[in-house]
Amino acid sequence: MKRYFAVLLGVLTAIGGFVDIGDLVTNAQAGARFGWSLVWVVVLGVLGICVFAEMSGRIAAVSHRATFDLVRERLGPRMGLLNLFGSMSVTFLTFIAEIGGVALALQLLSSVSHVLVAMFVAAAVWIVLWRAKFSSIENVLGLMGLALIVFAVALWQLGPDWSELSSQLSPAEKPAAEGWAVYAFFGVALFGAAMTPYEVFFFSSGGVEERWTSKDIGVMRANVFLGFPLGGVLSVAIAGCAAVVFLPQGITVETLGQVGLPVAVALGKIGLAVVVLGFFAATFGAACETGLSVGYSLAQYSGFQWGKYVRPREAAGFHVVLLVATVLAAGVLLTGVDPIMVTEVSVVFSALALPLTYFPILVVANDPDYLGEHRNGRLANVLGVFYLVVITIASIAAIPLMVITSMGQG
Repeated sequence: MKRYFAVLLGVLTAIGGFVDIGDLVTNAQAGARFGWSLVWVVVLGVLGICVFAEMSGRIAAVSHRATFDLVRERLGPRMGLLNLFGSMSVTFLTFIAEIGGVALALQLLSSVSHVLVAMFVAAAVWIVLWRAKFSSIENVLGLMGLALIVFAVALWQLGPDWSELSSQLSPAEKPAAEGWAVYAFFGVALFGAAMTPYEVFFFSSGGVEERWTSKDIGVMRANVFLGFPLGGVLSVAIAGCAAVVFLPQGITVETLGQVGLPVAVALGKIGLAVVVLGFFAATFGAACETGLSVGYSLAQYSGFQWGKYVRPREAAGFHVVLLVATVLAAGVLLTGVDPIMVTEVSVVFSALALPLTYFPILVVANDPDYLGEHRNGRLANVLGVFYLVVITIASIAAIPLMVITSMGQG
């Protein structure tokens, strides 16, 4: 029974933890402008994160070492340093966006400027990272994030013409007023949001934190192949709500309040309260995950003690990194930068950094010295290579599309 509970809890937290500020904003923006014509990108991204999360989880379960730790050892310090720079830069940018997202969620409740709230949010995030247990961070915030299921309820309550909404699933049904370059830009952004690098580093390091063994591979796979896709359904529901409420009116999404507006239209004040809770839980949980991922990456590359499973005094360097990263993130937000803009930039640069993140994972997952009989099979390698091709295309296209479309403005 305990094992089944672990599977259920893992799946539920994966669902609630899949959607972060990048998914919230990008899916709502895409839905408002393109309806469901970009849902195929969400599906592609969810399958991709499942492929590489399974690899990174299997690596942690069999070798008892986190992915970044093995990347440096297997590919050497230079390749490891390049990987560190690319992935940690994007993760830190995402960390800023997530803290800003929590501040925006609290602004919806208090009407106090997110700039003033940001430093208190950053302090709260650091205290949680310093004092809370890993399982508490993952499970409590992940379960609270399930409040975002309200988007699926709201979509049903809005009573859309399902045949018309389903017809938008074809890329050919892109609104005629939108150019293909802008369509491609949002496609790359959605793909980057679904496959954000920090997710696999956090997942792998979390496996080490929770002391996974080869006996836990089944539980890990259930979390990946059930939790992430169901979390992806929430992304589709967010896009669907925006498509029903905003697309016919030609309204674009520019604020977090607009992301939740369709829920308020469908379900009233109760729905609005639930969605704000979901915003808070999703962004606060992701802020903790990205903050930990910054510490994990730097500590694992440098070779010093890390993790929540050891006392802060024994992992002093790791906790110093968390503190410095949090202070820097708060400093950036105190300049008055728009967290939504930071989010938009982070998902594009996430796509840019994807090859540096996922190629090393594929290499390590095929190494018999680390994984033995649990190394990649043919299917895992076929999918891994396919996604590396897609990832490379998205990475090459990200910056040109961002420039050509002026960040999707047309």
